[in-house]
Amino acid sequence: MTFDNYALLSRRDLLRTTILFGAAIAASLWVSFQLLQPIPPRRIVLASGPEAGLYHHYAERYKVLLAREGVTVVVRPTNGAAENLDLLLDPTSGVDIAFMQGGVAYPPPAQGIVMLSSLYYEPLWIFYRSGRTLTQLNQLPGLRITVGLPRSGNRALVLPLLAANNITPDDATLLDVGGEAAFQMLRDDKADVAMMVGGAAAATIQKALLDPELKLMNVNRASAYVRRFPFVTRLTLPAGTVDLARDIPAEEVELIATKAMLAARDGLHPALINLLLEAVRDVHDDQGYFEAAGQFPNTIQVDLPVSMDAVRHTRFGTSLLYRTFPFWIATFLDRTLILIVPLLVVLVPLINFFPQIVRWRVRSRVYRWYGELALLERDVASHQGPPPLERWLATLDRIERAAAGIRIPASFASEAYTLREHIGFVRRAVEAKGSGAGSAAPEG
Repeated sequence: MTFDNYALLSRRDLLRTTILFGAAIAASLWVSFQLLQPIPPRRIVLASGPEAGLYHHYAERYKVLLAREGVTVVVRPTNGAAENLDLLLDPTSGVDIAFMQGGVAYPPPAQGIVMLSSLYYEPLWIFYRSGRTLTQLNQLPGLRITVGLPRSGNRALVLPLLAANNITPDDATLLDVGGEAAFQMLRDDKADVAMMVGGAAAATIQKALLDPELKLMNVNRASAYVRRFPFVTRLTLPAGTVDLARDIPAEEVELIATKAMLAARDGLHPALINLLLEAVRDVHDDQGYFEAAGQFPNTIQVDLPVSMDAVRHTRFGTSLLYRTFPFWIATFLDRTLILIVPLLVVLVPLINFFPQIVRWRVRSRVYRWYGELALLERDVASHQGPPPLERWLATLDRIERAAAGIRIPASFASEAYTLREHIGFVRRAVEAKGSGAGSAAPEG
């Protein structure tokens, strides 16, 4: 069909076709914007932990890695995982992501918080002064025990374990001290037991392990805690792992542990999740005392629900766009594709079907009269009694005038010519019906 033929379309046809295309484009754009994520923020706030702790150390490493991609990480020191959970749950805190620890959000499960990745094992290290042998938590009544700072993950994990052994503030002296201060109190004989939760690489843990005046509890009922607390894991520290030359520890030690996690508000931008998980992998995939190389990070659930975006990243890796281009360019291209693809899905078939739509619109001007003409023809053929010639002829005249006024391209002239032939055929049938009725009339 040539441009001249298209030009013969009536304004009404052009308007209807334009509305059809506009509605299709609007629908595709609506779908695109429903799928389209907002632009990732360039600044996020990460709640870490005490400034001397391992969480804060790792937070500073994330900050450097994300800065290379143009994302600013504001590190907010805290007392630990329990405070971090409160900050994530508080919509006014401004915190987007935080270090978390298994058991802090259990039970009940925290709403609106998801785990992005588990990072490494965090054993419960129970140190005590030499001169006695402790192997069970139910041996601690009457002792002075450091349980961690208020709102710390250390305290959140330790108190339920002590309670399971019927140890409460009425049975023992529970000291709200953690980290280096807890180590010093134990060294200065101001505490009998220091319960510390943390990674093996933490400086305070290393000092306590190497101190000849302190002993590490071998928890001989570690497997029982695994059955009682779903976020707890049983670990074994082989003899000599800490220092082969000095044979530290002197014998195999059983420990109970949880896992460190990186958590976020549910709804954190998927592009930022991908970027964070790449940083996490760079920092935490080494072998440790308990971790095999490549065992961490992972998305095996600890207690918080796992982000589906994190699961997809773990399963399929970074997309080709983000592997090929810098982060912000990849983000722009990703958003552009989300806009363009639905448009192409709608527009390409519409463009292909446009000639057919035009043909249908043009032919509909002719075919709309066939229905009325067919009814008239059927009425003429089946009518009994005196024929209503004037009504039939008036209908035919009206259809014929309408057919003569139809403007269609030359390539569709055959349809109009066929309609006029059909009108003539019905007119002859009407005239024949009138002639037959006249000849059959009785003489006066």
